[in-house]
Amino acid sequence: MTDTDEKRHIVTIDVNGARHTASVEARKLLVHLLRDDFGLTGTHVGCDTSQCGACTVAIDGQAVKSCTVLAVMADGASILTIEGLAPAGGALHPIQAAFHEHHALQCGFCTPGMIMAARQLLAQNPDPTESEVRHGLTGNICRCTGYTNIVRAVQSLASEAHRHD
Repeated sequence: MTDTDEKRHIVTIDVNGARHTASVEARKLLVHLLRDDFGLTGTHVGCDTSQCGACTVAIDGQAVKSCTVLAVMADGASILTIEGLAPAGGALHPIQAAFHEHHALQCGFCTPGMIMAARQLLAQNPDPTESEVRHGLTGNICRCTGYTNIVRAVQSLASEAHRHD
């Protein structure tokens, strides 16, 4: 069977509040659908093995590494990417602002995944300890910062977590 013989599937996904429909091969990963078909390049491809977390998005409200999800599995889902996190008008989401304020990034490659994972952590635990923040972000790798400022940024939001939809 050649690539052109591959059966395609129609998927319809709500991404950042907008409905998208695409024809995909059964083997296409969600991360590639978001980046290549929908142009949402804030979701990064880091390892393609679910080790780094750079591709983390929210699927139906749950943080998920999008390199572990086939696009066909997301059919009918509601997905939030880093691009959809900030409110309209260009203002940063509070988590993004905290990362900026606390210098919680250097190269920025891991930042979208870290922010999406932090969003999930704060939704589940609005007042995490340092240890809980470190544990909650375990599946996300940063090669630059040493995590200290990332932890500070997340903890700075603890009292405001109820506002982080």
